[in-house]
Amino acid sequence: MSNSIVEIEDTKCVFIFGYNASTSHPIVARRINHAKAKGAKIIVCDPRKIETARIADIYAPLANGSNVAFLNAMMNVILEEGLQDQKFIDEHTENFDAFYETVKAYTPESTQHITGIEPEMLREIARAYAKAETATILWGMGVCQFRQGVETVRALASLAMLTGNLGKPNVGVNPVRGQNNVQGACDMGALFNTLPGYQSFADPEINAKFAKAWGVPSIPTKPGVPLSEVPHAVAEGKLKAFYIMGEDTLQTEPDLNAMKQTFKDLEFIIVQDIFMTQTAAEADVILPATSCAEHEGVYSAADRGFQRFYKAVEPTGDVKDDWEIISLMAQALGYPMHYNNTKEIWDELRELCPIYKGATYEKMEGLGYIQWPCTDEGPEDQGTQYLYKGQVFDRPNGKAEFFACDWEPPMEEVSEEFPLVLSTVREVGHYSCRSMTGNCRALAALADEPGFVQMNDEDAKALGIKNNELVWIASSRGKVISRADVSPRTNKGACYMTYQWWIGKCNELTAEHLNPGSRTPEYKYSAVRIEKIDDQRWAENYVVTEYAKLKSRLKNTALAA
Repeated sequence: MSNSIVEIEDTKCVFIFGYNASTSHPIVARRINHAKAKGAKIIVCDPRKIETARIADIYAPLANGSNVAFLNAMMNVILEEGLQDQKFIDEHTENFDAFYETVKAYTPESTQHITGIEPEMLREIARAYAKAETATILWGMGVCQFRQGVETVRALASLAMLTGNLGKPNVGVNPVRGQNNVQGACDMGALFNTLPGYQSFADPEINAKFAKAWGVPSIPTKPGVPLSEVPHAVAEGKLKAFYIMGEDTLQTEPDLNAMKQTFKDLEFIIVQDIFMTQTAAEADVILPATSCAEHEGVYSAADRGFQRFYKAVEPTGDVKDDWEIISLMAQALGYPMHYNNTKEIWDELRELCPIYKGATYEKMEGLGYIQWPCTDEGPEDQGTQYLYKGQVFDRPNGKAEFFACDWEPPMEEVSEEFPLVLSTVREVGHYSCRSMTGNCRALAALADEPGFVQMNDEDAKALGIKNNELVWIASSRGKVISRADVSPRTNKGACYMTYQWWIGKCNELTAEHLNPGSRTPEYKYSAVRIEKIDDQRWAENYVVTEYAKLKSRLKNTALAA
């Protein structure tokens, strides 16, 4: 995020694009509500009438998969009506002419058949955003998990640049990250193509710095394998082993039948986790770790804020902290990795990453919150609330670069056989792959297997499906059972499922279509059909039986381990 979560409530316009805050981040949703109470204009663009749409000044029911076309048309309106911040453009950006050549063709009229948005509504949105004194853009996985995910993010950045909504308080481009510590994983270099602190291992000086600190001749300069390409690397014989930490891969990855085959082809699987999951049940070796309540460390929040967390209870059983397991693994492989505590690891990180250097344990004491960049260890440097102060950007010449591209349709098309669009979404009562929340009786009592498929009331009526009935959802890749959640708030021709459910497992249906840049799967657009189940008594019994079998298998595997 270029700006901070606390700034949301003091902006004059909140532009929410492909992001359901109430389900994904209830605390952020409270900030949006506060902004509304303070007089901010709320704009929501989403195919479903999500909770925030209920308080929106403008709600645009955007067609699934039309993000780039919509943003191009919005920027077209701003330019054609002279609403851009020309001074900001002239002084702080480049590549504007090439950008304009693309967006000038995307009028609201020419894109209506793609976006489904009336031209006058699109113009109203463009004017509201461009004329606001300050405007904040918030987006989530409804932007990123598409064929043109990277392109949509760059279009949103160009929209902020076009109106000068960068480099000052209460504005910005703000991806609100999908999972706890996703930002932290990126910050620490848990990516296939960067070192910690977003430093390039292709840079000889950076490579030498890390090699010296870690006591090795050099750091590899070739990018690793992205998670989404692991099945291909295994099939090609490039990967023989898979080390999985805190992830139920057989729940979260697209086209799970392909992933199951990948597991069969692997020679060796290691799983490091706190619960017996479907993935752990397939492991050759299980490394039991402590939970977040049983160890200490540092989290990165979505807005670049470092937070210390503290051990609440002493661990029981044959478990170790994650960092200790990694150190022991390294030692067994012949590398003398040794630390005494997490502070030593953090201090090493600060020395190697200039943008984190000032974020000391002392500053993060108690409820301390330090946002990177924080470069000075002195007490006066408490971090950076917003980026690009003075409109100086992280590029060689200090200028931001405009970007635009033509809209491309999603990789999969609906058909007579599979006439509905399936999009994966979040569930407020359960988290991530549900290995934690699924083992919580209180949360399971609120919502349990097989989960729900949200569908439009007209689509349901045409299929003879009633609310809360069990149904089949099928794609060309698989078939799963779920419970119909029928509502007019869900757009016609589309359905939505959360990926947490173990029986109603929607990633049996999703496709392994990847964005060329980020290698992120297109979870938000798969072609499916929904089938009525006439014998509901049989269906209810089937769910209970299958769920019991799965839980029994996991329990027995855990006992055997």
